[in-house]
Amino acid sequence: MNIDEAMGIIEGILFASGDPVSMKDIVKATDLTEEDIMKCVNRLEQIYSKSSHGITISKVGENLRLTTKPEIFPYLEAVFAPKAKAQLSEAALETLAIIMFKQPITRAEIEAIRGVNTEKALVTLQERNLIFEKDRLNVPGRPILYATTDYCMEYFGLESIDDVKKAVENTLQKKRIKNLI
Repeated sequence: MNIDEAMGIIEGILFASGDPVSMKDIVKATDLTEEDIMKCVNRLEQIYSKSSHGITISKVGENLRLTTKPEIFPYLEAVFAPKAKAQLSEAALETLAIIMFKQPITRAEIEAIRGVNTEKALVTLQERNLIFEKDRLNVPGRPILYATTDYCMEYFGLESIDDVKKAVENTLQKKRIKNLI
């Protein structure tokens, strides 16, 4: 199979799925190597990067998904008129940020950092599928360990949790430089 055929197959799989598809599933379906698949994905990303395309490929860990480009959201919103999404409260955003940086983390650890009760924020984040109960800590009381979902990473346009840490480090570095001037 040549690269153009492989790109078409991968594109078709991602389009038909609508959900993230693991690289392993694509390997099984196509008998291509992960390296070959990534070559195809990189070529598709180059093609989709042109303004004449409204889609792109999102990577979340080892999963791939065909998504629309963020810049066309206003047009999608006009056509599909989605239900108004309530924004996350400041408390929920703070809680989510702590979970992103410290995951897996218990409620008690989050509350120690924030200094306030986080029960409502945790419920909201779970209802929106941004966090999940990853495990339980092996100590008395077996507290729940929270972590972010793949949907959370995709929602914020992140490939991995390292992207969050890099963005914060860059912001802090810019602030330090600005303070020196």
